[in-house]
Amino acid sequence: MPTKAGPKTIYRQVVHALFEASLAIKAALCSAEFLSGVGLLLVPMSRVNDLVLWLTHFEIADDPNDPLANWTIQAIGQFTSGSEHFYGWYLLAHGGLKLLMVTMLWAQVVWAYPVFMAVLAGFVIYQLSQFLAHGSPFLLLLSAFDLFMIWLIWQEYRVLRGARPSPDAA
Repeated sequence: MPTKAGPKTIYRQVVHALFEASLAIKAALCSAEFLSGVGLLLVPMSRVNDLVLWLTHFEIADDPNDPLANWTIQAIGQFTSGSEHFYGWYLLAHGGLKLLMVTMLWAQVVWAYPVFMAVLAGFVIYQLSQFLAHGSPFLLLLSAFDLFMIWLIWQEYRVLRGARPSPDAA
């Protein structure tokens, strides 16, 4: 006979579903970041420039003052081969590290939970310092998502630690 789920059980199921969904979102973003790094390292800058111009030319033709298209063209124009390699390696390492951590959380590697919370806290501190310097609302949004992820990871970590027997219990 099935038992009725109490409020704590429903809350726990919702939090776990949010945790799983946020890991999937983070995995997709990290994969895109990692692949972008690979692309920057393998694709010549002239090809990247051609791609940006091709992607923005319809917007510019439709509205020559389109702010996003013009910003994108201006940003790619300031990209040097030295910065291309820096950003390539940065995206490769940053995306790869976070992808590795997401994989370890999915595998329920217990020590990865506090490590990933610390890594995300470091990213939040960096992102907020960059927000204060440059004022990008995207950094605030990213920081809010990372703080929510930290909270979800903490919730999962507490449950996981409670579900595993302690080393002295035998």
